[in-house]
Amino acid sequence: MFCRVGLARRASRTTAAGVCQSYPVAVRATLFDMDGLLIDSEVLWHRAEVEIFGAMGVPISEAEDRSTKGMFVAEVVDFWYERYPWHDVSRAAVVDRLLARVGELIETEGRLLPGARRALDLASDRGPVALASSTPEPLIVRSLEHFGLRDRFAAVCSADAEPFGKPHPGVFLSAASSLGVSPLECLVFEDSAAGVLAAKAGRMSVVAVPAHEDRHEPVFALADLVLASLEELSAQWLDDHFVPR
Repeated sequence: MFCRVGLARRASRTTAAGVCQSYPVAVRATLFDMDGLLIDSEVLWHRAEVEIFGAMGVPISEAEDRSTKGMFVAEVVDFWYERYPWHDVSRAAVVDRLLARVGELIETEGRLLPGARRALDLASDRGPVALASSTPEPLIVRSLEHFGLRDRFAAVCSADAEPFGKPHPGVFLSAASSLGVSPLECLVFEDSAAGVLAAKAGRMSVVAVPAHEDRHEPVFALADLVLASLEELSAQWLDDHFVPR
């Protein structure tokens, strides 16, 4: 663990006398992101983008950082099309190619990140668990099934079905609703800055696990706990924040 910030969250209520009081809120459920948190797939997304966009004349290389991290796949396609428009292939077709290629790479080269299974075990022991990702649902399911994780989640939610993606909190709010819990009672695990902002916009607690190259971003200071890896997650920290079962 390289940083820990924040204390137990507090909600507010107004008494009959009109006095605003605050009180601690305990966690009852956990929401996990997927790419870059549970699955080491960000590098695979980048490789797929280099292959597919490169073939259409977009000048990106594997040596570059993935500037489109956290975007919807359709937003990624729009991002590059607006800068380097191509011909003969529709943007919808490029979306399909990207999703198919990423799925292939996950199934042939993908791996779970260190501590992922243990984190799911610890969270599941303390309450219901949902997945909330920006990835389209078919690829989410394909990825989870490949690693034998589909049954670990009571609900799977994709921001692709929301009007807005992260940093809008929509996918996290939908995941909380699917579990029947208040957003205030949710703990979110995220690796991206946009995900941390989305969770905090939804008034949720956040454990951030940023990639090494992203740790300098100031937004991670908003998280309640920042870890270098899911391997550092402490059962005692969870016990201190969850409602006893």
